[in-house]
Amino acid sequence: MVLANLVLTRRWLGEQCLLVAAREPLGDSGWKELLGEHHARIRTQLSRFRGTELDTAGDGFFAVFDGPARAINCAKSIHRALTELGLEARIGVHCGECERVDGKVGGLAVVVGARVASLAGPGDVLVSQTVKDLTAGSGLTFEDAGEHSLKGVPDRWHLYRAVH
Repeated sequence: MVLANLVLTRRWLGEQCLLVAAREPLGDSGWKELLGEHHARIRTQLSRFRGTELDTAGDGFFAVFDGPARAINCAKSIHRALTELGLEARIGVHCGECERVDGKVGGLAVVVGARVASLAGPGDVLVSQTVKDLTAGSGLTFEDAGEHSLKGVPDRWHLYRAVH
């Protein structure tokens, strides 16, 4: 199972959320409207790339795909769709064994995916070595993002940034 953690990145000035591109205060109703459009655009791309939304938390999405290249291509399309709204996302992709826990997907692979996403910068699609290896021959290209310790996960993990 391929896991993708999608987290919207916002910029803040005091208590007002700002559009990254427009830099105009939104207020609560504006943020709610923007978040609705954000969700709609992500769901469109998930459908297009055969991703399955498993959970959302605020502006974050947790989705699974039937292949790592499809997850990465979806992530790239999400970036393009959100850029039109003046937003950036931090996206992490990992592939691994999952288990069902109380009707939800869980296990170490989910934790790794979340930790990879937490290290992604605005506009990044950060992937684990596992994902890079599984996409060999797909035409996708990556930049080395170095080795990292992932909180709560054994060993050091080599990560890569998908090139847009």
